[in-house]
Amino acid sequence: MAGEIPDLEALERTGTGKGAARQARRDGMVPGIVFGGDTDPLPINLPFNKLLKMLRAGRFKSTLFNMKVEGHDDVRVICRDVQRHVVKDLPTHVDFMRLKRTTKINLFIGVEVVGEDVSPGLKKGGVLTLIRPEVELVVTAGDIPDHITIDVSEIEIGDAITISSVKLPEGAKPSIDRDFVIANISAPSGLRSADDGEDEDVDGDAAEAPAADQADA
Repeated sequence: MAGEIPDLEALERTGTGKGAARQARRDGMVPGIVFGGDTDPLPINLPFNKLLKMLRAGRFKSTLFNMKVEGHDDVRVICRDVQRHVVKDLPTHVDFMRLKRTTKINLFIGVEVVGEDVSPGLKKGGVLTLIRPEVELVVTAGDIPDHITIDVSEIEIGDAITISSVKLPEGAKPSIDRDFVIANISAPSGLRSADDGEDEDVDGDAAEAPAADQADA
């Protein structure tokens, strides 16, 4: 099932060149360009405040957008470059690339956990840690999954779930070419403290034993 693609509203920019770009910035906009596909490049303007908020939220360059420009068909795009002011580090220009439905792209997909109510590790008081709440996958632009699912229904304390044990949506694969941990179940803090205490007692007895032997001698 394809995930919901956020809309990105823009205005068509009249005129090109440095003059038009400077005017856009004076008007509180950030100039940009949409390129690629079988259509001519489209100069656009984006509201500065809205764009800055999205950039600060993170992963702007790995998010697929449905771009809406009045007078043009909606198109799926992904950001390819954000130019910034050399001193203020604020966006001054943005490049977007049009995508076909068959285009492969890297996106972060959320992780959904099932089986928590019957997990033996959790029933024993274990703590579930979701190390990667999102996993970066290579997916097809026309078939983006809502999420991937991990099942902890048979997971014990000390066990981990890695990407190799997860059934990924058809056509998707991890962007990282190695096995990595997504989640694990660890012992509760009280149990860990008790274990540590036992280790200390054993070490203490071992340390005292030689002294007792010397006294007997």
